[in-house]
Amino acid sequence: MRRTLPLLLAPLLMGQAPKPVLVPDVSQRNIEIAYSFTGAELLLFGAILYPGGRLPRGEAPTDIVVVVKGPTQPVLVREKQKVAGIWINAEHQRYSSAPSFYALASSRPIDRIVDERTRAIYELGLGSLQLSPGSSATSSVEHRFQQGLVALRRRAGLYLEAPRAVEITDGVLYRARLTIPARVPVGRFTAETFLIRDGRVLAAAVRDIDIRKSGFERFVARAADRESVAYGLVAVALSIGLGLSAGWIARRI
Repeated sequence: MRRTLPLLLAPLLMGQAPKPVLVPDVSQRNIEIAYSFTGAELLLFGAILYPGGRLPRGEAPTDIVVVVKGPTQPVLVREKQKVAGIWINAEHQRYSSAPSFYALASSRPIDRIVDERTRAIYELGLGSLQLSPGSSATSSVEHRFQQGLVALRRRAGLYLEAPRAVEITDGVLYRARLTIPARVPVGRFTAETFLIRDGRVLAAAVRDIDIRKSGFERFVARAADRESVAYGLVAVALSIGLGLSAGWIARRI
């Protein structure tokens, strides 16, 4: 007891109050995609552990922000223009590390929780994503292409924001629900939770989520990835065989 007491008092003597700790979790650590997969609902929940085991009095209320990200991937965004009545590809922009999936849930609108600088540091919000452009385009062109990419993926359900989707109970427990669409890519996802007060991030914690194919879809995906040449030859052979079979049946009818 004599040894532990100075350790507990050290942060107070140095003017640094102990910070709260987040204990997050998710309802599904593994999501399997089969032929009948139509999407999933992901529950993100957890608790805030305050020093001394009790909620501080007289302090501003805290906010919770949860960000679910999919694996990053290179993306080529093309802009179409109408020339002589025909839509053709014009300018394009390449991104080397755009998240394949991005979802944000917060207890309040994110612009009311943190300022623009903090949003950019932690990539909180679709307007603060760091997409790593592959060319040195002007800021206006870069902003136009980034907005286009975000708009495309929002329509596909792969990028979304859910303000006020996080419910905080008694200032200690929290939960949020996010929808995983049927077109979600496979890979290792992260669910990162931020505890914020007065615009400052007090604590953060991460949980991993694995989304993978199962059954025959998993076999096909692995074959295409690991044995691409054999997979291509089999696909061509099947196409030729089905075409000949369809022709033979048509002649018999």
